[in-house]
Amino acid sequence: MSNNRKEIIIKEIHYWKESKLLPEQYCNFLLALYTEGKQMNGKKVRKNSIDWRGLFSYTPLLLIPIGIFIYFTELSFFLQTTLYSLLILFGFGISFYFLRKATGLIVPMISTALIVLLCSVDLVTYFFPDNQVSLYITIILNCLVWFVIGSKANLMYFTISSLLGLLLLVASIFI
Repeated sequence: MSNNRKEIIIKEIHYWKESKLLPEQYCNFLLALYTEGKQMNGKKVRKNSIDWRGLFSYTPLLLIPIGIFIYFTELSFFLQTTLYSLLILFGFGISFYFLRKATGLIVPMISTALIVLLCSVDLVTYFFPDNQVSLYITIILNCLVWFVIGSKANLMYFTISSLLGLLLLVASIFI
């Protein structure tokens, strides 16, 4: 194949890669194939590029320490509830984003579920400070929601965590 044709094909593959017409791995493979692993136009094919979308899927892990920080601070109840609401909205938004993309859904959903648990426990302990039964009911409801999500969406980690949560709750009540 002539060098002119190869350069045209390489430019076209770069265009596909930039406009995401093909996945990056395919474009890298085609570039390595047509350039025979050499540099092209002063650029070298990077084999170990950072997958920012994969890295972005772990940002909801930051929700957990932020939620725990909010739980243990002496902020006013209104401010705590507002911050929890923002965290929950962010968690649901990022979960739906990854649900549409069908990648990395585990981390945002788990983070959101834990923030909802922290928020609901905080609300119950604020409104019913000396009532242990309301706290138990809140935890049972959270575990039941996790079980329903796990069974409907076929997510084993939600099903297992709900059963373990109920088991730990029963153990803490009777022991």
